Amino acid sequence: MFRLRAHGKKPITITTTTTTASTFLYWSPESSPTALSSPTNMDPTIWSNLPNHLLEHILSLLPFKTLLTLRSISRHLRSLILSPSFISDHSFSLPSFLLLSHPQSFNSFPLFNPNLISWCTLPLPRSLSLTCASSLLSSSNGLLCFSLSPSSVSSLSIFNPLTRSSRSIKLPCYPFPFELLSLVTSPQGYKIFTLCSSSSAASSRSVCLYDSGDRSWRTFGGVDQVLPRGFNQDGVSYNGSLYFARSEPFLIVSVDLNDGKWTTATGDGVFPADDEITFARLVSDPEKKILYMVGGIGSNGICRSIKIWEFKEETESWIEVETLPDIVCRKFTSVCYHNYEHVYCLWHKEMICVCCYNWPEILFFHVGRRTWHWVPKCPSLPEKWSCGFRWFSFVPSLSASV
Repeated sequence: MFRLRAHGKKPITITTTTTTASTFLYWSPESSPTALSSPTNMDPTIWSNLPNHLLEHILSLLPFKTLLTLRSISRHLRSLILSPSFISDHSFSLPSFLLLSHPQSFNSFPLFNPNLISWCTLPLPRSLSLTCASSLLSSSNGLLCFSLSPSSVSSLSIFNPLTRSSRSIKLPCYPFPFELLSLVTSPQGYKIFTLCSSSSAASSRSVCLYDSGDRSWRTFGGVDQVLPRGFNQDGVSYNGSLYFARSEPFLIVSVDLNDGKWTTATGDGVFPADDEITFARLVSDPEKKILYMVGGIGSNGICRSIKIWEFKEETESWIEVETLPDIVCRKFTSVCYHNYEHVYCLWHKEMICVCCYNWPEILFFHVGRRTWHWVPKCPSLPEKWSCGFRWFSFVPSLSASV
């Protein structure tokens, strides 16, 4: 155990239980003339002069909560802990979760850990809990995007729950009626996509893009030609664009997140089946850069089967990869009462999740294992909550900057 002190900061006591690998943490007057008399205290000059490779090894022995505390000790420690090399070596210790949002949840969010098959809670800071808990709009790479003051939205809030840091982003104008907001992260920062519509029904809608690099909004037109009014499915990030699967007729359209230009898929890339499509949802694997589609097949607007296709960019065609078992399909379609506008999908760590706004459970397909599973209902949910359930993928990240 030793104590770490920076100028003007409260000292932090650090304990390590590893004996063989960490004996060099013990300092005594005999081993160092500049060390303090007590073996539990470490001379700040020794700490500041430690080579980075030794410092990294010391940090690697510490609990994760201690690492979070150490970020405030000095700029050098903060830069070391947040360095890509250190984070990549320790990212395996960070679990990922499925986050459940509901309009009547005000102070915290239920989190489901698919690996441990267990539930926990994500509390919100007081500055967000009173205004934002029921207005979570999007999530990406450890960041959450909220709307502030839902009754009269004038700004957004980007929040990293792991580092407890947040930033308020002022919207381009007030009032700002928006829809289909998506938060998209990249190694360079993040972008926010949304559609802005005027209070006049006759006026056209615009694409509004926010870039965290220059902290500014840009506006582009051409929305009404590709996305009909009332379209309520969020876009999916793939190859620098947001993709949407629209219906009647079924088309796949995309918008470039750099210049705001729209593209409509043609040929075999439009849709993967000749059957009657009851609904279509897109998901993407950001690590392997694969685009998937979840679609309902049936007749007269009734879904009889649910299939998953993978998009092959080389041939610009869709390849069927999985069909939902009939008994599971019947349960899911009964859950959503054949109202497929309530169905939405998301990607989470090799899992394609199929969700419904009026059902607190998740049906997911594990791509690697090629198996289907149900996420059980959260035991802390009140029975009276019967609709408004919205799931998000939450992958905690130390390096995700607001």
